Amino acid sequence: MEAVGRLATARATGVPCAPVRDTVRDVAAAYAVQSAWVADRVAAGARVVGRKIGLTHHAVRAQLGVDEPDFGFLLDDMAYGSGARVDVTPLLQPKAEAEIAFVLGADLDAADIGPADVVGQVVAALEIVDSRIADWDITIVDTVADNASAGVFVLGADPVPLSELDLPACAMTMWRHDDVVSKGSGADCMGDPLRAVAWLARTAHQLGAPLRAGDVVLSGALGPVVPIVAGDVFRAEITGIGTVSAEFRS
Repeated sequence: MEAVGRLATARATGVPCAPVRDTVRDVAAAYAVQSAWVADRVAAGARVVGRKIGLTHHAVRAQLGVDEPDFGFLLDDMAYGSGARVDVTPLLQPKAEAEIAFVLGADLDAADIGPADVVGQVVAALEIVDSRIADWDITIVDTVADNASAGVFVLGADPVPLSELDLPACAMTMWRHDDVVSKGSGADCMGDPLRAVAWLARTAHQLGAPLRAGDVVLSGALGPVVPIVAGDVFRAEITGIGTVSAEFRS
């Protein structure tokens, strides 16, 4: 596939590429491009540890002309713990967003999964989204083919049982150094992050790659995304869940 090669070259050289929508006919074909990249990474020794959900905010979906979210895969070499120093050199156009991350407590392998079926723990997370497409000039097929614009992610250290929380009411604040740069709440993620995870579970089941106990799921941004440059320190706090931070260096 031409799109696979174009995105691979961008990753290898650090130079963003032209959009791939000229070679990818629809969303199903875009997921095939994504799957080919994941298969190559797994063959090279990477391990799938979960999924990320994108386009969970209605305004972003409207901008791209779609009516549902998308997803990508999380690999073990994308993961960092809170307080980590993250090398931004391999990233092309990174942006930070604060999210609620789920650590699933049971398999979600059915066609009719709903929010009440999701069990496990949650932690505060920073997702560093990154586009291999120049200037973030993306449509739905561009971002899906590009593994839902996944970069790396940072997880908080103290999981909280999901059963103890009212996720839509959880408030999020994110700082760059000492400046507040993003605010939001759980309700900004499809009304309730549990709805996003249930959507992902149904979709993954339909595609024959269901979510499993222990998987990490990044449920979607709770507020605006913020560009990152080397030297930045980001910290996010989500009420009732905790904090997460990272320093970004070259």
